[in-house]
Amino acid sequence: MPYKAGYPGCRAFLFTAYMYYTKSATSVVRQLEQLQQRGLEIKDIHEARHFLLTMGYYRLAGYWWPMQADKVSHVFKPNSRFEDVVALYNFDRELRLLLFGMIEKIEIALRTALVYYLSNEFNAWWFQDAGLFINVREHVKTLAHIEEELDRSKDIFIKDHFKRYKSDQRFPPAWKTLEITSFGSLSKLYGNLKPTITSKDVIAAAFQTVNHTFLPSWLQSIAQIRNICAHHGRLWNKNLPGRPNLLPKPPAPWLNNVPPATMHHLLYVHVCCMKYLLNVIHPANPFTSRLQALFETYPNVDLNALGFPAHWNTEPLWQ
Repeated sequence: MPYKAGYPGCRAFLFTAYMYYTKSATSVVRQLEQLQQRGLEIKDIHEARHFLLTMGYYRLAGYWWPMQADKVSHVFKPNSRFEDVVALYNFDRELRLLLFGMIEKIEIALRTALVYYLSNEFNAWWFQDAGLFINVREHVKTLAHIEEELDRSKDIFIKDHFKRYKSDQRFPPAWKTLEITSFGSLSKLYGNLKPTITSKDVIAAAFQTVNHTFLPSWLQSIAQIRNICAHHGRLWNKNLPGRPNLLPKPPAPWLNNVPPATMHHLLYVHVCCMKYLLNVIHPANPFTSRLQALFETYPNVDLNALGFPAHWNTEPLWQ
């Protein structure tokens, strides 16, 4: 509520200007006319119409945004072409598919490690024990998400467990429950574990990230990227929310030229963390060759928008 004159406890008079969204929906024909009027070259109108109808104006706008010379009037720079927008969109889509497949390996390895080490250190229901976690409130939220995932699960082994053990009010044991738990919840469980728990450091060491100081931020940033991929979001030229806490002296091959912290919002450093973990989990992984092939397929894509340096593939990490 804005402060008003005479309002009890008012320290200042504030006048709030309320703004309402007034733009209405427009036809594809009008959208195309508007793009052309703003300077975007459209070679094939019928093809452009198809893309706008199947991908959406607003989704594609994220890819032509850097092509605009004026972000207020939305006037495009000279030689801006619709086909370049589509190529950039297709590149980003293939990049998401590639990363999603690589993240799957990290997710499965994390799930396996959590189940194995913590179930043996404590018991099969360690993830429900609030005494093992730093922030109890966050732990309760994570359990609520896991319970929702259990309720939604169509897996036979979950349904069979609840049917067979009706009187057991606990969640199914870790090796069942965490099998259907999302990467986001898994990363939160690990990050929220108390630092005194032995398995927390054992798991970090198994991933060659030394100790629990570094791995949680890596997993959180990767989980965020996974969600972007799963929901078909944009990665190119994206200001990513997570910031991985980088190892000062990694025990495994890393980067000779580490990006400065001012570039950690771009994809490159996050992908480097993925590659580092993959090299431990799956040493013969094809990440480098597949990523290089993707870049070669789309040579006009500006890799600076992803934070990739010119000779990224010559770094020890990517060999």
